Amino acid sequence: MTYTPAKTLTVDQFIAQYGDDSRYELADGELIDMEPTGPHETVSDKLATQIGIAITNAKYPWFIPRTCLIQPFAEVATARHPDIIVLDETLLDNEPLWQRQPVIMSGRSIKLVVEVVSTNWETDYARKVEEYALLGIPEYWIVDYRGLGGIAFIGKPKQPTFTVCQLDREEYRQRQYRLGEAIASGLLPDLQLRLNDILPL
Repeated sequence: MTYTPAKTLTVDQFIAQYGDDSRYELADGELIDMEPTGPHETVSDKLATQIGIAITNAKYPWFIPRTCLIQPFAEVATARHPDIIVLDETLLDNEPLWQRQPVIMSGRSIKLVVEVVSTNWETDYARKVEEYALLGIPEYWIVDYRGLGGIAFIGKPKQPTFTVCQLDREEYRQRQYRLGEAIASGLLPDLQLRLNDILPL
């Protein structure tokens, strides 16, 4: 039997074929199925609503696009599709692709990214932490509502965990919250949120 490696895609090919489909990301040219489920979408939508209310109340010039890709590094065939992304509208004139496609290339335009953990949790807890920090994104939230992450990331016993990563120079400082705990965000200090508030019924 002959092994045939999967065909790799460029970022342009990925955007043309899958750019509007939040089910997929591109990592080093490889198509990644994000495996979203109904409960995953429930958590994402409930959280996006809470973030949107906090942004509106604070009167920040930020918004949550319905569809948006992050192309973190021009030289690498990678395109991320966060579950939630908060953009600073005042900085989008500096984005070379924004007028034609919802693609962000500069971390300066991004205030927050959120990943709701699925079965491919390793990427959310490891590689994306590095990528988003290198881009200079001020906050990154990892919402592990089923407690799927490895013990090294969420501790023992494994349980639902909400991780807030705040950029400190070039690395994220991480703080974890469990069920019933008030979540603190340096970006949205007036946000009133607990993990319980966004769980599926």
